[in-house]
Amino acid sequence: MISQDPSVGFKWPIHSERVIAAPAQAVWDAISRPGNLELCHPFCARNPVQVWPGPSAQDEVHYLSGWVYVRHFRAWMDGIGYDLEIGRRGGRASLVSWRIIPIDDHECVLRIAVCPYVLQNLPIVIRWIPHVLWLRPRLQKYLDSVTRGFEWYVIKREPVPRNAFGTHPWYSSRKRTDA
Repeated sequence: MISQDPSVGFKWPIHSERVIAAPAQAVWDAISRPGNLELCHPFCARNPVQVWPGPSAQDEVHYLSGWVYVRHFRAWMDGIGYDLEIGRRGGRASLVSWRIIPIDDHECVLRIAVCPYVLQNLPIVIRWIPHVLWLRPRLQKYLDSVTRGFEWYVIKREPVPRNAFGTHPWYSSRKRTDA
């Protein structure tokens, strides 16, 4: 089980926070809906669910790029958020924490924090450069697009278009290079 702070033991977690002009319950309804990523995630092609909801929930994220990740939920806090592990089937997993923080009756913050497994086995002195120059900027852009996608869905009540906030080098459709 992931601790309340999934970043324990990890160096430099990456997060995105977005203020959403909607009640916390509306955001919870969106993030806790089975298959929600198909409606809210700008880089998700499919989100098949194996088990839902709760701390043993499991689903898959089929990205536009063709990558497939499995999400294993480890903690589920109704109305607040959840913690999960995500990675390729049989591979290493990153820890992810989703939290909803109410501001008032009409606004809340959606916060997604990722503790990526990538680079964690390298010594800190070596890890710092690729983290700052390569991993953090790409993962930050990804997380900002995801939180914006959930805001889009909650406010507009319509699915977010694919690549709505720009493309991503890891998760968007791969460009064909043949003529």
